[in-house]
Amino acid sequence: MSDSKKVEQAYQLAREQYAELGVDTERALKRLAGIPISMHCWQGDDVGGFEKAGAELSGGGIQATGNYPGKARTIDELRADIEKALSLIPGKHRLNLHASYLDNGGKFVDRDEIAPKHFQSWIDWAKANGLGMDFNPTYFSHPKAADGFTLSHADKGIREFWIEHGIACRRIGAEMGKQLGSPTVTNVWIPDGYKDIPIDRTGPRQRLADALDKVFTEKIDPAFELDAVESKLFGIGAESYTSGSHEFYLGYATSRRKLLCLDAGHFHPTEMISEKISAVLMFVPGLLLHVSRPVRWDSDHVVILDGELAAIAQELVRSGRLDRIHIGLDFFDASINRVAAWVIGMRNMAKALLLALLEPTESLKQMELAGDFTSRLALLEELKTLPFGAVWDYYCLKADVPVGPAWLDAVKAYEKDVLSRRG
Repeated sequence: MSDSKKVEQAYQLAREQYAELGVDTERALKRLAGIPISMHCWQGDDVGGFEKAGAELSGGGIQATGNYPGKARTIDELRADIEKALSLIPGKHRLNLHASYLDNGGKFVDRDEIAPKHFQSWIDWAKANGLGMDFNPTYFSHPKAADGFTLSHADKGIREFWIEHGIACRRIGAEMGKQLGSPTVTNVWIPDGYKDIPIDRTGPRQRLADALDKVFTEKIDPAFELDAVESKLFGIGAESYTSGSHEFYLGYATSRRKLLCLDAGHFHPTEMISEKISAVLMFVPGLLLHVSRPVRWDSDHVVILDGELAAIAQELVRSGRLDRIHIGLDFFDASINRVAAWVIGMRNMAKALLLALLEPTESLKQMELAGDFTSRLALLEELKTLPFGAVWDYYCLKADVPVGPAWLDAVKAYEKDVLSRRG
């Protein structure tokens, strides 16, 4: 029997088992195929970017560790690596790009002067590859961010520089969305904060709110561009205070009707974003997720299929509001093959979503409403041993991507033929 026949046979058996619990695996797979995940460009080159040849844009609480050979050094190399990764991941997805990855033709363009033309080659490439795009202003690794403040800076001139950068990025995001026929989520994150305990906690937040209002003044069609704001509790060099805390941005997103970004690593070590999803969705127009793995706070490890990832996916599916939720990944590990890191993270996010879609959620809700907590717990535990893997393998087979660990062979061949030849 061929391998594909074995996969199909295993799937049919799994399909019957799930059907006994009222779960339609075909419907689950169809829904999964319609959920894009935004793959972050910065895993491919350790948050380097292309503003200057050979630049290393770490800083601002961001640091990629490791020196595994073969990282992308040019736009063409990064795009080739992204294409290789996407060829091993089932489903249609998106690319999440930072402003520092502009195509400036080798001529330095400062961040308050960037324009859609500096990203046209990315838009053309995304269109050719059937990808939507998301976008991020880059508020770090710049002389005007060297003292740890940008939009909440006490210096009006520096604030205005970063305001202009934010305005430019929204226009770039809108052009991406317009040309690609899918709205771009433009996400604002800043590293602003103090290393030690500040006296004035209010002033920077007042300046930040005013600066954000200026960034968002221009009305942009939501069919082209959506605005998101992202909090962070801690950063390297900003251990004691951040202007853009969770509470600040929750209030801002609610009052200004912006998307709220929840990053899995941007909270206290015992906080889980899966616990926040249902609450914040009640008050903000939508959510952006940056799914990461904070081994020690915001360490941005490659996403694995652990309990929190499963819980995040469950909350997304159970909410019934997937149309208001945008899923992106955010990690950068330079200690392993960078293409493999993308594939592992993206496939695991999709696996978690599939697990959630294979849950008999309505039956579980009815048990809960009836106060039958015994049955609720029993069924949840029985679900853990159902043949989810057979359904996943079938999904990969039908998407014409490698089944099981076979994708790793393709990555190792790519490393041998392509990555190992980079200096």
